[in-house]
Order: sequence, then structure tokens, then C-alpha cells
Amino acid sequence: MRDFDGTHPDSSEASDLLRSGLRRSLTADTAARLRTVAKRPVFHSVANEEQIKLEPALTGRSDYFSIKGVLQERLLKEIGERNLLGVAEQEVAGAIQEFAARILESENVPLNEAERRRLAEDLTEEIMGVGPLAPLMADPAITDILVNGPDHVYIERFGRLERTTIRFRDADHVVRVIERIAAQVGRRIDATSPMADLRLLDGSRVNATLPAVTIDGPTISIRRFGRKRLRRDQLLELGMMSAEMISFLGIAVVARTNILISGGTGAGKSTLLGALAEVIPEGERIVTIEDTAELVLDQEHLVRMETRPANIEGRGRIAARDLVINTLRMRPDRIIVGEVRGAEALDMLQAMNTGHDGSLTTIHANSPRDAISRLETMVLMAGMELPARAIREQIVSAIQILVHVRRCEDGVRRIETISEMTGMEGTTPLLQDIFSFRRRGRQGRRLRGEFTATGIVPKLVADLRDRAIDVPLELFQKRASDVGV
Repeated sequence: MRDFDGTHPDSSEASDLLRSGLRRSLTADTAARLRTVAKRPVFHSVANEEQIKLEPALTGRSDYFSIKGVLQERLLKEIGERNLLGVAEQEVAGAIQEFAARILESENVPLNEAERRRLAEDLTEEIMGVGPLAPLMADPAITDILVNGPDHVYIERFGRLERTTIRFRDADHVVRVIERIAAQVGRRIDATSPMADLRLLDGSRVNATLPAVTIDGPTISIRRFGRKRLRRDQLLELGMMSAEMISFLGIAVVARTNILISGGTGAGKSTLLGALAEVIPEGERIVTIEDTAELVLDQEHLVRMETRPANIEGRGRIAARDLVINTLRMRPDRIIVGEVRGAEALDMLQAMNTGHDGSLTTIHANSPRDAISRLETMVLMAGMELPARAIREQIVSAIQILVHVRRCEDGVRRIETISEMTGMEGTTPLLQDIFSFRRRGRQGRRLRGEFTATGIVPKLVADLRDRAIDVPLELFQKRASDVGV
């Protein structure tokens, strides 16, 4: 879901952490970035900086991230022109602070006071925090950054993978960037713990590995969510769903329906989860549980919980199941599990069946029926000797709506089906599709198709009307919404 107008961490603390412990030369680090930036159009020359203002396209705009991206390009160029390639990182950090102060004083930058205060720290983090990847992090169109070694850096942009010209000096250089990211969130990665799930300060999720887990060298996989969550109306414009779908899901969330979102990796599960959570009433207490905190929610009454791996002695691990159990003692109105992937499935289902209605979660699966099978397997991982029928009855009783999302061949994430759990026939859970996406061929690279209601009025509607919640029956009339643009 990452993203994204979230709360910015304590900038002075981040800056101190960045400057304290890092005394190495920036020569190769900055040179690699400058080689990348040098291939792009030059925005300004430092020699006549005072006479030249921001690009006309940015003048008058209040888009902080666009302005910061332009300034980052100029800053990288200036670092090279001022021959700051061999100095210590503290001096480069000072040059960044001076650059930001000069720009804000001499140019009419359309930023508010809060954005002006945080500009220098954000530029410091993006220039020094992720090394040669800084230019990629400044591009909002990039959703994934994949480092397979010092010479193999790939990105996903507009749904397609492409190789970049970004290079690290060597494998040790990649490792230092990984260690820097880990230090920022209080995690560690070394030969004894060669894998780590981390996050950047902007909410992006990072997975890092070291040899000998990855035998060809260290790797970095960054899933970018950004700081702004894609909202429901934006997902509608992007063709992820139809207006009828979003209306029905909004009613279901407000009515405290338990919803399971399934889909493959990168299908948009977390993005949709954040969009659905948007309509949770402001007065409700929300507790989120995630392996790596990435959800960005609007509500003020929010408690965010994150799992923790074991330390070097093998102690201190906090699993998702521990957090789910603890959440039940925190008087939650809503429990949101970022992704269910293990034994916590049992406790989550029990919570849904014991008064904690309105819970939301996601699961990796290829279809709604696969999602049910995976939930059953995860419950067995809890070590409880439960018969299959008892587990399925728990699932059918707990989950009311299943939403399956898919990343299609054209790179667009779409809701493929919205299904209702209607009960059991023998030992088989019954599902009925309420909405679906029907393919109609292709138009160039773009997939053509339509979102359509199946014509079935869900059983849920009768329950909601008994509770005086109005659900327009027009939502379920069988008509199509063409999205093959």
C-alpha cells in the first residue's frame, strides 16, 4: 500500500544517525550517482545560480515531491562541480544543508513552512541514505527497485521490468547500503543473520540478503509505496475497479464485514487494503499488525504493531501470532493484519468469530478458493489437531467477503472477482461471485475488458437491511463498465 503523506520521523535524530558512524569517502558512491545524473538534461549551472530560478513547470506548484526531485538533480550536479567527491560524509551533509538554505532563501520555492523545514533532511537522506539508488528513489513512476549485485540493477516502471545504468562499486558497497538501511530501523544483518525485511523512512519495503543465502552476492529488493496512499477515487481512475464495486466494498467496510483480500505478489493487495480502510469511521480504534509497517491510514486513533526477528542469541522474536493475541487485549474496534502467512491465521479467525467484526487482512493466493485452502493450511501450522471440517467451518463463519486482485499482463492491477462466502455443502465452502472482470481481448499493449455485476444479490444485503443499513439494489444489476482504454 507503499504511497504518501505519512508522519515524518524525527529528522534531527535521523541526521545524527546518518552522520555519526559513517566516516568513509564518498568518492565512488557519489561518482556513481553523478554518472547517472550526467546523462540527464542539466537543469542549472552553479556559476549563475543566483540569476536562475526553478523550472517554470514547477513555479507555483505545491507538489513537494516533484520539487524535491528537481532539487535533488541539481544538488547531485553541484556536488560534482564543487569537487566534493573525496571528502567525508559529514562535509557532504553540510554542503546539502547549505544548498537547501541557499535555494530557499534565493528562489521562490512554492513550499509551506513545514516542507521548508524538512527539505534539507529529506535531501540528505535521499542522497546519502541509499547510495547510487537515490536517483531511482526520486522517480515516482518506479514501483520496484531490484539489485541483483553491484552491476545488475533493475526497476519496474509502468508494469514493466527494465535494466538501469546504475552501478555499485563492488559487492561491499552494496552491503554498506544494506547496513545503513538496517541501522535506520534498528535492525541488523550480517553473516549470522543474512536475510532481513526492512523499511525506508518513506515507507518503502526492503528485503535484503547476503551471501551465502544468495550465492552470487548481496541483493536488495525495494517495493515502493511512497508517502501518499492511493485513494479510492484514484484506484477507480486507474481502472482497478468499477464504481459499483467500490460502493459495495465501502458499504461492507462501514457495516463491519470481515473481508479477505487475496492475490499474487505485486497484485495491489496492500494498496486496496489501505483504500478500503479509508472509510472506517473516525471514532473507531484501529490496530494494525504487519511484518514491515507500510500501511498509511488517515485515522488518528491508530495503533501500529510490527513483528520483530530474533536477535543474535536467537531471542526476542515477536511473531505475528503474538501480536494478534496481544491485540485482543487492547480493546480494538478494528483489527487489520497486513498479511496473514502463518499460525496467526487461527487466532485471527477466532477473533473474527468472537466479536471483532470488521477485520481486514490479505493473503497470497491465485484465486478465492486457493485463499480458503491456504487459510486452512495456516491454521494447521498453529499445531492444533483440528479436523478439516472444523477449520472450514471457522473460515466460513469468519470471512464474509473475498476480494481477489490480479496484476494483468498490461501491468494494470484489477479486482478480478468479489465473492461472498455463503456457507458449506458437505465439507466444501460455498462461494458466489457478486462482481467480476471479464476480458475482451487486447488493444495494443492494453488489455480490454469490463467490470460487471453477476446479477446475484448477496445474502449480506438482507442482514444489512435488518440493521437499517441501506444497500442500493442497482449496484447488483447485470451491466458492464468498460475499462479497456
